[in-house]
Amino acid sequence: MEEKNEATPNETRVEEFILVGFSVSQYLKCFIFILLLFMYILTLLGNTAIILLVTTNSPLHTPMYFLLCNLSFLEIWYTTASIPKTLSVLLGKSGNISFMGCILQMYFVFAFGCTEYFLLSAMAYDRYLAICYPLHYHTRMSISLSRKLAAASWLCGFFIISIPAFLITRLSFCGPSVINHFYCNIDSWIGLSCTDTYDIEMVVFVISIIVILGSCVITLLSYISIISIILHIPSAKGQQKAFSTCFSHLAVVIIWYGSTVFLFVKPSKQVPSEITKIVNILNTIVTPLLNPFIYTLRNKEVKQAFRNILHCVQRKTYI
Repeated sequence: MEEKNEATPNETRVEEFILVGFSVSQYLKCFIFILLLFMYILTLLGNTAIILLVTTNSPLHTPMYFLLCNLSFLEIWYTTASIPKTLSVLLGKSGNISFMGCILQMYFVFAFGCTEYFLLSAMAYDRYLAICYPLHYHTRMSISLSRKLAAASWLCGFFIISIPAFLITRLSFCGPSVINHFYCNIDSWIGLSCTDTYDIEMVVFVISIIVILGSCVITLLSYISIISIILHIPSAKGQQKAFSTCFSHLAVVIIWYGSTVFLFVKPSKQVPSEITKIVNILNTIVTPLLNPFIYTLRNKEVKQAFRNILHCVQRKTYI
């Protein structure tokens, strides 16, 4: 067996892969293309608007909005790492992607994904301090600390995925070269490799436990503490307002973690590949679209900033 694995890379080496996309009728492909394109454009516009709004309004220069700005910037690139190529495949253009292009796509998709887990945890911790310790919030959560949390999220996300990405470059691929997905993911590499993948599977498993479970515990504990504090608010109106904001945040977290748990825990051979692709869409396009709107929809500061911008535009129009 060892002799076969050593000889195989010298016999053949796959230089490119073919992304299948969605195995559905042409009409349904057109519908998916229009839907994804519309959602992608909304994601770009929505997240860019949040970034511009936060950076151009001094009242929004707070730890909470700094982290939100990072999240919006992340979502733009997270969707861009996979969706444009998916749209190209849906249009009927070549689904071919080079070996290096596939590795880079996989690396950026998962690096941005890991960074999002860390950022969501940092944002949950920020809300925990703001609601549970309002009098000490500004001393515990400074803009300096929020910058450190954001920087740590980005560095950890990109570093931790570099390990499986490096191990993938050491695998051998002798064919077939067809990836039954709309982007290059780690499962595809493991399934197509003709060499032993035990090491990379164990590394991916450990990383999944650290990133997903670790961030999930921090996020859940933060929101549990927040909910317990909200329940002690004497005013029913105050409770309702706090719960509406809290549950809107939790909705995004549940979609994000729920879809991730399905993808990692599911018995892959028993679940149809098309269902797996649909769940992947929740990660790659739905949550990036919802995140900025849900996190800003009920914030008075954001609404006031929008009113100020509209007021300035109206004044310039009249002048």
